[in-house]
Amino acid sequence: MQRGPRRLPGAAVAQQPGAKDTWSGERGSASGYPGGCHGGPPSGAGAGLSFRPSFLPSFRRGSMARERRRRAPEGPRPHERVPRRAAGRKPPAGRAVALGLAAAAAAAGWLLWWGGWGLPALALTPHPAGRLLPANSSAAAAAPGLFWGSYRPHVYLGMKTRSPQAPVAGLMWMLPSEGEVRLRHTCEQSDHLARYGWLLHDGVHFGVQEIRDGGLSLRTEFVKRPGGGHGGDWSWRVTARPERTAGNPPAFISLLFYVATDGQGTLQPVVVEKNRMASLTGTTEELGDFTITFQQPTKEAGTAPLYASYNYLQAKAEGLHRLTDVVKASLSPRFVYAPPGAPKRRYAGVDTYRGSPEGREPRSQLLVHQVTVALPCQLEVVFESGSVADRAGHLAGKVLTQELAGHVAAFEQRFERTFGLARKGFSAQEQDFAKAAFSNMLGGMGYFYGHSLVQSPHSELPQPYPEGPLFTAVPSRSFFPRGFLWDEGFHQLLLSRWDPALSQEVLAHWFDLMNAEGWIPREQILGDEARTKVPAEFVVQHSSAGNPPTFFLVLQQLLAQDAADVPYLRRLYPRLQSWYDWYNRTQAGPLPYTFRWRGRDQDTQTFLNPKTLTSGLDDYPRASHPSPDERHLDLRCWMALASDVMAKVAAHLGEPAGDYQHMAEVLADNQLLEQQHWAEALGTFADYGNHTQAVALERERPRPPPPGQPLPTPRLLRVVRKPPKLQFVGGALGYVSLFPLLLQLLHPNSPHLGALLADMRSEKKLWTPFGLRSLSRSSPFYLKHNTEHDPPYWRGAVWINVNYLVVRALHHYSRQEGPFRKEAATLYQELRANLIGNVFQQYQESGYLWEQYHDGTGKGQGCYPFTGWSALVVLMMAEEY
Repeated sequence: MQRGPRRLPGAAVAQQPGAKDTWSGERGSASGYPGGCHGGPPSGAGAGLSFRPSFLPSFRRGSMARERRRRAPEGPRPHERVPRRAAGRKPPAGRAVALGLAAAAAAAGWLLWWGGWGLPALALTPHPAGRLLPANSSAAAAAPGLFWGSYRPHVYLGMKTRSPQAPVAGLMWMLPSEGEVRLRHTCEQSDHLARYGWLLHDGVHFGVQEIRDGGLSLRTEFVKRPGGGHGGDWSWRVTARPERTAGNPPAFISLLFYVATDGQGTLQPVVVEKNRMASLTGTTEELGDFTITFQQPTKEAGTAPLYASYNYLQAKAEGLHRLTDVVKASLSPRFVYAPPGAPKRRYAGVDTYRGSPEGREPRSQLLVHQVTVALPCQLEVVFESGSVADRAGHLAGKVLTQELAGHVAAFEQRFERTFGLARKGFSAQEQDFAKAAFSNMLGGMGYFYGHSLVQSPHSELPQPYPEGPLFTAVPSRSFFPRGFLWDEGFHQLLLSRWDPALSQEVLAHWFDLMNAEGWIPREQILGDEARTKVPAEFVVQHSSAGNPPTFFLVLQQLLAQDAADVPYLRRLYPRLQSWYDWYNRTQAGPLPYTFRWRGRDQDTQTFLNPKTLTSGLDDYPRASHPSPDERHLDLRCWMALASDVMAKVAAHLGEPAGDYQHMAEVLADNQLLEQQHWAEALGTFADYGNHTQAVALERERPRPPPPGQPLPTPRLLRVVRKPPKLQFVGGALGYVSLFPLLLQLLHPNSPHLGALLADMRSEKKLWTPFGLRSLSRSSPFYLKHNTEHDPPYWRGAVWINVNYLVVRALHHYSRQEGPFRKEAATLYQELRANLIGNVFQQYQESGYLWEQYHDGTGKGQGCYPFTGWSALVVLMMAEEY
């Protein structure tokens, strides 16, 4: 991850030897961590000069060809003559000295200002182009249908508004247990729930979720109803029942419904008999007045009322990230649940919370309504906005049932129109699976507000980035409940089929987070709630760190669908140019038209192969010894795609597209691609760098300690048995090798296409009954740990996002005239069937979609539920590419 000099397409140059290449953490394996200032020049410096740093973003490309010509050797060209006056006349000596001193002083002033203030500030300066989204674009008046939503993916059930200081509502629950209280709230893999996730969710009006926990089955439903000026009303229904298959099902449950503010607004409980909080009233700046009513529990059919014990809590918290702690600290086991004619049972109930003496000043008000009731049961919570004047009855009971049924029917009709799975012959079970996969991605969208911590190569300490909002899908509600740059491109490939306008809004949120250099932070950890899920060492984002630019895939699809709004593209275009330029400047390779990921781990002592987290492929084997001489095949292919899309967007807007088109043609030139990345001795496409395969991890032999000292634990260190040399990277046949095919750069007549198809179909290399493995079985790195405690991640497992790109590419080549058309068609059918069959089977058996799948057994592994890019299986089923 190195900020390089300003470079435009074709002007890529090597990083200078000795240049610092900083490291940045990103999502890794699930076994550990998964993975504005404005300054001016100093007074008098450069007075009268027009200064523009060479790496500031350019919003109107003049000519990339002109920029390339600037790289010619210094001095006059052969056909250029030095002007006679300049060659033959000299200024007076005194004047020359004065001019020289003035120029030196001006240059020194600029260097001092720019190095000490301008460069660090630039990383924290928002992009100067107009924002794609106005400041109030998410407010109730601007987007009433999306104002309220299930935008808290990190909790099992939660609602909030799309606003910086949103009030939140949520659900916690407890089952009777001996000893430690099991309070469920935030989605945690350590909870070991048998299943949870949305079965149906349309992103706007309703959602239906199933949760199974230790003999308990919870069904959560919500419905929104428009009206008034603050986003309308909404209602929850929670149905709890014992699972039929449970050997010893729980007799009763405690459900805790809560509402909390985040720094502004007030909440007042309305308490009736026996500590029952029947309702609450509240007011905030954005919601005005509102009421939340907690209906009394009934039987599962929603008719006869049930006996219940009630508790309520009114407390303050340091912030929304402390709500679980506050509730846990307030629990007391002194309460008794004693329904008539049944034995008395003790339970833990919310009682009193006195606050943490070491805590910060509380900014959140919290009200908790706890209901302890026998199973089965049903409860409803009704939110009503004070601005709705002509409400047609409460959204509860039969009215709620009717409106929910209407939304479910509309969703199922729209789902079939969009994806056509019934027409393709999929069974009812398979269709339900696809609806759940899709609904989990859509229902897992979150709204975040806050600032990133950014480390610039030109500053000593991380600095807070300007605050901003982000509306985005997330990879995993339990492990990655926040935005990731390269994941989001894959997410929107699916969601843009459902709602192109929604995808354009999501992309706008991401591009509005761009800084003045054209950089977008890769991992968005915005707000205290998001930060609590991330180890401290991974919070800081490095402004020289890239990620695969998958948003170009989304734009390519929107253009192909004719769903890209022209005024939107026109607003996006300056930022799109800067983003494209940032990759060309900062990720330049050692030769023209080559590229190199910055940010490789520099610790060559403990890593079997230093990781490249910025590439998104983490521990996929690259050159054994990182150096500026590397050429990375996958990044080159991403830039080919980016150049082609930039040319199409420019042409669509009537902007000059020739330079982008030229770059796209050069990067798609199969002869140049072969020259730079085809390894004849390996028979495949490959990276290039300072490499040796003769490496291994071995236990060190520590020196004997001084007398009386314990023997140190020997470390597992890398041993290099053969010195590295500049060459194509051997032993790394896998996903990276396929990139010219994945992004459809290979000509249908290319013999290399046939070679890749053969590698894909070989069971000794990439083929499995469950999808293509990420690394060939013949690789010395296959399934190898990268350190003693760093298990393989992209070294053999089956990943759905890359397999989707493979299936998409095979579908493309099966329709192109060429010698490999039939072979591509056969592979397409077989691979698609294998992927769909295994992901469906694992969902049926485990209840989840997974981050990755074992290449030997097909079992889901990594984190779960992973309804980010693994949900692309829906597009494979629909054959939408």
